Amino acid sequence: MNRKSFLNLTARAGLFLGVTPSLIACANDEKSKKEILEELLKTEKVLGNAVNLTTEAISKVRVGIIGMGNRGSVLIQMFEYLIKNNHAEIVALSDLREEKLQKNQDYLKTIQDKEATLYFKDKDDWKNLAKRDDIDLILIATPWEYHTEMSVFGMENGKHVACEQPMAMTLKDCWKLIEVAERTKRHCMYMENCCFNGEELWVLNMIDQGVFGDINNAEGAYIHDLRKHMMHETYYEDQWRIKHHETTNANLYTGHGLGPVSMYMDIGRGDNYDHLVSMSSREQSLSYGAKKENFKTQEFVCGDMNTTLIRTKKGKTIMLQFDTHTGRPYSRLNTVTGTKAMHQGYPSRLYVGHEDLQWSHGWLKDDDYKTYREKYDHPLWKKLKEQIDANAVGHGGMDFVMVYRLIRCLNKGLPLDINLYDSVMWSAITPLSELSVANQSASIKIPDFTGGTWDKQRKAEVLRDIL
Repeated sequence: MNRKSFLNLTARAGLFLGVTPSLIACANDEKSKKEILEELLKTEKVLGNAVNLTTEAISKVRVGIIGMGNRGSVLIQMFEYLIKNNHAEIVALSDLREEKLQKNQDYLKTIQDKEATLYFKDKDDWKNLAKRDDIDLILIATPWEYHTEMSVFGMENGKHVACEQPMAMTLKDCWKLIEVAERTKRHCMYMENCCFNGEELWVLNMIDQGVFGDINNAEGAYIHDLRKHMMHETYYEDQWRIKHHETTNANLYTGHGLGPVSMYMDIGRGDNYDHLVSMSSREQSLSYGAKKENFKTQEFVCGDMNTTLIRTKKGKTIMLQFDTHTGRPYSRLNTVTGTKAMHQGYPSRLYVGHEDLQWSHGWLKDDDYKTYREKYDHPLWKKLKEQIDANAVGHGGMDFVMVYRLIRCLNKGLPLDINLYDSVMWSAITPLSELSVANQSASIKIPDFTGGTWDKQRKAEVLRDIL
């Protein structure tokens, strides 16, 4: 990297790595700037003690939910089966708006005898929820900028935490989550990760059963036209989501695509991310929509399409895309290629090769596809089919499976399917992709957030048969 590029790199680093720009600016020579940047990107002390973390079994998980907007109102609906089967209860709800709390309280009365305590008196009232002694788990469904603070505060007060994505927006916050979770020995789980959808579970099970052979490449994405939602007066409180598009040019929503393909590739379980490059297209479609809607802001820095390429320690590659600006049909891509088979999502298609290398240009016919779908359907999805259908409001049922698995693991005192290091790794791709985009798609080393524990091969925890 030449001197000009490096100075630009270091100047931009402070904005999203979690330090002030003045910290870097105070270094008066290139060597000092380089040292600062290297310090920001290097692996800090990680104990690795959250791998296979077991905690005390909780016969009935007492839950507090912070944020009762779109996601919070969906998540509470995932608890009906768990409440009626005595696996969990909702103890408290918090939001800035009393009317949102009351609406969800009214729903809660239909599935639970006991009312929840409501917290809404001021912007910090959620802390009173987190301090309660009769709460085991906090679910966080607030705007992104509050996720780390709330997660840390919850763990510091003895609570397990499950937080909507992303769990952190800066590398500094990623390290903070690791430090606190390892010290307090509390679970810290990344929610809305799409690992629990029927298609993704089916593909993972096929990989585990050897159908795909060795995996070398995967593609994931979050492609979803959110322009109407982001500019709506009330859909996002204070229209918080679109504000990130005004200031940040990066992959802003990684988990939908990255979570499943990371499981396919044993990330954190035998392999790890090594480095990335990221590139954003020009921004055009969001500003076009804003002008058409006469929206108050009409200039944005986040490109229409961000493409981030990740190479793993063992040489596998991942293409991760983010596009919430254009009118493309919804897609998470969900593509994975192995030495024996390939799957591509949206629509779901499967190709299985032959030992004699008679590779064709066609996907499996409908009947053959159905055979594989039925033979390798994940046991969890099959066993919970009735409950999934009853709770399909949450991303077609996958939110129910996600919440169900979280609660049942806590009931049994078992490691979660999504651990602390998964949560941090998936979140960190946002600030790292921004750093690369800001510097002509420079290659950025991805810190080892696992403390070296990734090198031990193990099955994805979601493959365990836990009911």
